[in-house]
Amino acid sequence: MNTNQETTKAVAVADLPQPAPTLAPEAVVEVLRTTRAQIGEVAPLTAAQRKTLRGRIKTSNPILQASINVIGALDNVAQAVGQPADGVRQLYDEANRWTAVEDELRGMLNGVSGANLIRRQRLALITAQAYSIGSQLARDPANAVLVPHVEEIKRLKSFARRKKTAQAPSTPQSPAPGTPAPQGSGTSGTPKA
Repeated sequence: MNTNQETTKAVAVADLPQPAPTLAPEAVVEVLRTTRAQIGEVAPLTAAQRKTLRGRIKTSNPILQASINVIGALDNVAQAVGQPADGVRQLYDEANRWTAVEDELRGMLNGVSGANLIRRQRLALITAQAYSIGSQLARDPANAVLVPHVEEIKRLKSFARRKKTAQAPSTPQSPAPGTPAPQGSGTSGTPKA
């Protein structure tokens, strides 16, 4: 009976879904590049190109469907457009199906970006703790080995602060609330009599 219970437990454990092994970042990049090569039509656009194209496609789905029906209603329209109605319907269907891929990739990118942000935050916390602890321990002559490390971090931090302030663009001072804005030359702000 004891062997029977062990066999039942082993089968039950084997039936449980095992977590998929996680991929290293380099493996994910390789999978994405392979997938991108298999997609075929990938068209990177600049922000300006994307904005221009989005401005041109403000046509609703019912209007698209009705316009495709116009193509199918008369061969002369299909000839003038240069596309048969079935081909345009296929393009419409394909565009809708690729929207699901877009959403999935956007969600994946958001998840990967969020996870990496959490990693960076954890890393910043751990290194800040290490610096704080190292600074305190470096005060003791017995821990003199830490002094050059702590001094290097101080130097790098002061360099980073200087670089940020030097890169910050100067913004013009706006008048304080309640003060009148400066007037242009030759105008007094009062109507002429």
